[in-house]
Amino acid sequence: MPSLRRTVHVAVLTLLLTALTPPPHGAARGSHRPPSTAERKKPMPTEDSRLLAGRRIVYSYHGPTPPPDLLRIIREGRAAGVILFGENTAPPAQLHDAVEKMRQAAAEAPGARPLLLMTDQEGGKVRRLTGEPVLSARNTGLAVHPVTAAADSGAGAGRNLAAAGLNTNLAPVLDVYDTPDNFIDHSERSYSQDPTVVAELGAAFVTAQQTLGVAATAKHFPGLGAAARDKNTDEGPVTLSVGLDELRSRGEAPYHAAIAAGVRLVMTSWAVYPALDAAHPAGLSRTVVQGELRDRLGFDGVTITDAIEAGALDSYGDTPARALAAAEAGMDLLLCSGRDVQQGEAAADALAIALDSGHLSRAEFLEAVTRIDTLRASLGAPLGAYPGGS
Repeated sequence: MPSLRRTVHVAVLTLLLTALTPPPHGAARGSHRPPSTAERKKPMPTEDSRLLAGRRIVYSYHGPTPPPDLLRIIREGRAAGVILFGENTAPPAQLHDAVEKMRQAAAEAPGARPLLLMTDQEGGKVRRLTGEPVLSARNTGLAVHPVTAAADSGAGAGRNLAAAGLNTNLAPVLDVYDTPDNFIDHSERSYSQDPTVVAELGAAFVTAQQTLGVAATAKHFPGLGAAARDKNTDEGPVTLSVGLDELRSRGEAPYHAAIAAGVRLVMTSWAVYPALDAAHPAGLSRTVVQGELRDRLGFDGVTITDAIEAGALDSYGDTPARALAAAEAGMDLLLCSGRDVQQGEAAADALAIALDSGHLSRAEFLEAVTRIDTLRASLGAPLGAYPGGS
């Protein structure tokens, strides 16, 4: 028998999809045909809830230029931020123009707040911008002076992003790999097999980068270091059957240091950890997000999902269903990285309808928005304040 929570999810999302269904063929929008009983019952989010929900969504887009729909959403104050990928970031002149357009749109929004303009600039193979940091996490850990190398990488990432007008980095990776050449080590994204080393180097990266005004993101809580080479949550479900003691002493250990260093964001993984919650991926688990990360480790910053479109969530429905489940678990920012602005809007509408109906706690919703708004306000810079700005 399905759980009550899943049943409510289905009911809410059925209402949402009904609301978003276009009129029957031949009945143009704006026509004077009287609405049917079903249409009169379509749930429409209130304007207040739409604004609140949008402030929890990170959008993405295809190609070199932010589309008009995205700029409109930003101008209306209904976006927390935008994630940029390789197709959005080259050449530099193109990136400068795109960033300036988005920042200007944000400046025109009611109650204007800086956007979270973010990318993945880990170092090594995972870099969306050319240049620093050049060293991968693995090579940083193998350096003669690894702490200095990690600090240099963090500073390099901070300078690089700030120069491009970006203010948030989805790095560093704090996964502690357990087997050489496994999923996280193969791509050189782990500093070490030793959680103490990962903790020290991750904290050095965080501190150096954030000193330059660029927020850091520790990921992927509570750790992907035990994932086998072929276990990628982007592609499908992953279960990591690690004992609770090991999970906490290895996977979670670096987060103590990152939190002590003041890391601004934590990204959860989409793997399932039976030792904590056998029924949900970490980012959809209230036990992991609220119980483990916030209550046990004491993190009071902004939580952010990994990509909502990940294959690990295929059984959880479409983007709105996944976003709603993540918000229920206590995630603050929902990362809609499928380069589809309409999907981001659909996710925001799902949250807004759930907020209006009472399915999502208004008090918790406002707490999440406040954490995000506080982060955004702290990262603000006037237009043209970065090198090359007009």
